[in-house]
Amino acid sequence: MLRALLRVIFVVIIVVAIAAFFIGYRWGGGHTQTETIEPTARQASPVGTIGTRNDAARERARAAGAEIGDKVATGAQKAGETVEEASLTAKVKSKIALDDTLDGSHIQVTSDNGRVTLTGTALNEAQHRRALDLARETAGVSAVVDHVSVGSR
Repeated sequence: MLRALLRVIFVVIIVVAIAAFFIGYRWGGGHTQTETIEPTARQASPVGTIGTRNDAARERARAAGAEIGDKVATGAQKAGETVEEASLTAKVKSKIALDDTLDGSHIQVTSDNGRVTLTGTALNEAQHRRALDLARETAGVSAVVDHVSVGSR
């Protein structure tokens, strides 16, 4: 009996708390907003519109902006070149990996300025030639450097 009474009291407390929340009652009292009629803050000195006071600062800012722009352009160009090299390397690697006649797991591929370097080992001369042919026929490859050895691993 006591247990049932405690349950009922607990449920009533929860229902009252939920109702108070949805009605808008805030625990700890509500804060009312006060309106101020004071004017906004004014700047101590007038804003220059002629452009005679800060010409040196403006020119320094323009020079710094131009320098930063040049650095960003150079970085973007280098990033573009890196992406192109990574793309070329990925193309050659995927061709070697997807070829059914070639075990390309022991052949590494790197590229620099369109020049692809193959290193590692091939099981036989036919696989060696096939890896070189796949690299040569890939679009964007200007030269292939062969550092692949033939034989056991």
